[in-house]
Amino acid sequence: MTFEQHWQNALMHHQDDASIRARFPSVASDAELLAQTDAQYLSLICRRVFRAGMKHSVVDSKWPAFEEAFWSFDPMACQLIDDSRFEELMRNTSLIRHWGKMKTVPINAMMVSDIARQHGSVGAFLANWPEHDIVGLWLYLKKHGAHLGGDGASRFLRMVGKDTFVLTDDVVRALQNANVVSKKPTSLRDLKLTQEYFNQLQAESDLPLSAISMVLALSIGPS
Repeated sequence: MTFEQHWQNALMHHQDDASIRARFPSVASDAELLAQTDAQYLSLICRRVFRAGMKHSVVDSKWPAFEEAFWSFDPMACQLIDDSRFEELMRNTSLIRHWGKMKTVPINAMMVSDIARQHGSVGAFLANWPEHDIVGLWLYLKKHGAHLGGDGASRFLRMVGKDTFVLTDDVVRALQNANVVSKKPTSLRDLKLTQEYFNQLQAESDLPLSAISMVLALSIGPS
């Protein structure tokens, strides 16, 4: 299927071009990605981890307490958290006391520090990563971080504004309708096919991946 076919399918469920474009996610510029500190990126990674499987508004309402408890997510400090500190945090009723998710903080702090050491900053790393291989960035974050598998990496990237598609149920259905994949892409082969298809649609439309992702989702029906 071409991009135009997906667009026409989206128009069947939404009144006009403007109503579709109004749903496009925001994409950060390279300058905006570079302006974020490593601590801010670690905070967002950790917030994404805690959001998984939980109501986002609940996590967000408690995040100021997390910022205080984790020293504003300073990556160097967060790497040093030991079990005694975790036990202390688990008694803090202002936090979401999930031991498994708490334990991801120093792991992800180490990833952030390693990226900053190799690339100057997390912002520079993200800004320089090419969108035509965005699934490669997902796989990097999954490999080097904690609890960033599945949709975790793409959801984090969407939070910070790095251009990415997200494999929601509706996007996967659109990919199936286009005969790109037969199920949600998880294997390297299917992820590569999905990336190639999005690259094709981007060449046709000259839109960001996130906008194309939204068009595919809207082509399935109202949400």
